[in-house]
Amino acid sequence: MADSADKDVFDAGDVFDRVAATIAARAGGDPTMSYVAALMKKGDDAILKKIGEEATETVMAAKDGDKIAIVAEVADLWFHCLVLLARHGLGPDAVRAEFERREGVSGHAEKASRPKPGGA
Repeated sequence: MADSADKDVFDAGDVFDRVAATIAARAGGDPTMSYVAALMKKGDDAILKKIGEEATETVMAAKDGDKIAIVAEVADLWFHCLVLLARHGLGPDAVRAEFERREGVSGHAEKASRPKPGGA
């Protein structure tokens, strides 16, 4: 029988998939009726601006040590990241695959293996 930690991981995948499906369903909708459709219509710059705002709000909540705000802001951040993924034809499975690729690899080693910006 799975313990509660296993259940949390399993449920998280399900909710990300459901939210991603909702985002995909609303992406081409009426921008006056759907926040997602409005963001998609505005394009990458609007989505990236929201991600930046939510990341900043997450940092501020963490600096304040406000656990409820941290969770709320991370949820906002992750939501907008899911919007960005959908904008580029991606979803939670792409991120899961990247986590699986990195699993068991030292963070230092993984970062060192990435191509250097500008080919340097």
